[in-house]
Amino acid sequence: MKITAIKTFPVRIPLKPERRMISALGKHDVSQYLVLRVETDAGIEGAGEATVISRWSGETVWGAQALVDRIFTPLLLGHDPCDIDGVNLIMDKIAQGNWFAKSAIEMACWDIKGKEAGKPVYELLGGAARSRSIKCRFSMGAYSLERAERRTKELVEAGFSTIKVKVGTDPDDDVARVKMVRETMGPDLELTIDANAGWDAATAIAAMERMEEFNVALFEQPTHRGDFAALAEVRRAIKPEIMADDICFDLADAKECIRNEACDVINVYPGKNGGISKTVEIVKYAGEYGIPCSIGSNLELDIASAAMCHSVIACPNMNIEEYPGDILGPEYHEISVVKNPLQIEGPVITLPEAPGLGVEVDWGIVEANPCG
Repeated sequence: MKITAIKTFPVRIPLKPERRMISALGKHDVSQYLVLRVETDAGIEGAGEATVISRWSGETVWGAQALVDRIFTPLLLGHDPCDIDGVNLIMDKIAQGNWFAKSAIEMACWDIKGKEAGKPVYELLGGAARSRSIKCRFSMGAYSLERAERRTKELVEAGFSTIKVKVGTDPDDDVARVKMVRETMGPDLELTIDANAGWDAATAIAAMERMEEFNVALFEQPTHRGDFAALAEVRRAIKPEIMADDICFDLADAKECIRNEACDVINVYPGKNGGISKTVEIVKYAGEYGIPCSIGSNLELDIASAAMCHSVIACPNMNIEEYPGDILGPEYHEISVVKNPLQIEGPVITLPEAPGLGVEVDWGIVEANPCG
C-alpha cells in the first residue's frame, strides 16, 4: 500500500459557553485545529487531527497546514502508511518538534493500518489492558467563585468523582476557588489542581500550604517548563503527589523527570508526544521505573480523542484507575466533526469496537467549518 495524497482542512469549532476554558495559559473559547486525510492506492483512508494551540506547543493551524502540505507530504507520498516507524522517522529527520502536526499524520496512518487489518488500533498495540469505557475527571477552568460553585454542583450530579481545578493565576483567587470547590463537592470526592506551569517553585509551595486543609490529592504541573529541578523541589516540599504534564513532551523529557525525581505520575497523550507510538514508548519507559502515567488533553475533537482512548486501552501502565485522565474534549465543543461521535455520559467516554481509530469523519462538516 502507498500514500497517494494527504489533504488538510483547517477547522474552527467553538466551545460550548459553559465549557469555555480559563487557565494560566489564558482563555480558550474557540478551537482552531487541523484535520487531515491520508489517502492510499488501496482506497483506504485515514483521518488525523492536530490539536494546535500556539501558547501550548508553539504550533498554529496555519503553520501545521504549511508543514504538512509543503514539508511532510512530498516526502511521504509513495510511502507505506502501515510502516509507522518509517513515517515517524521521515518526519523526525526533516522537522524538530511540531508534535501535534506529526501526531495528526501518524494517527491517520494507524487508522489506515487498523482498517487494513480489520482491527481497532489498540489491538495492533498489543491488545486491551482495560475496558473500552474510560472514566475521566473533569477539568474546571479558573472560574469566578459563583461559576465554580455552580459547575461543581452540576459535576457532582453528573457522577464525577474527581474534579480538577485550574490554578496558576493569582494565588489569592486560586486558593479561594479551590476552597469553594472543596466545600461544594464535599469531603469524599477527589480534588486535584493544575497550574499549567504558571508558578515558580516558591509560589507553588506557598499556595499549596494555604490549600493543605482542602485535601488536594494531586498537583499537576505547578512550575515552569524546562525547570525539572523546580518541579522536584515542589515535590519534596508538599504532601500531594506531583503530576508532570507541560514539562514532558517527549521521551527525553520523561527521562529528565525521572532522573530528577520530579514527579509521581506523568501525563501523556498522542498530540503532545508526536503520535500514538511515542506515547506508548513513554508509558512503557516510565513503567520500567515504577512511574505510572495518565492521559492529558488539549481539548481534542473526536479524532484525536479516539487516538487517546486507544493509547489508554492498550497500555497497562496508563493508570487511569488511580489517576483519572482528560478525554472529554468532544463534549466541550458545539460541533462534532465525525458521523459517529464518541459516546460520553458524565465522566465516562466509550470507544466503539471498530477497525482503525473507530470514528468516521464527516468531511462535509469539516469543510463547512473552515478556519480563515
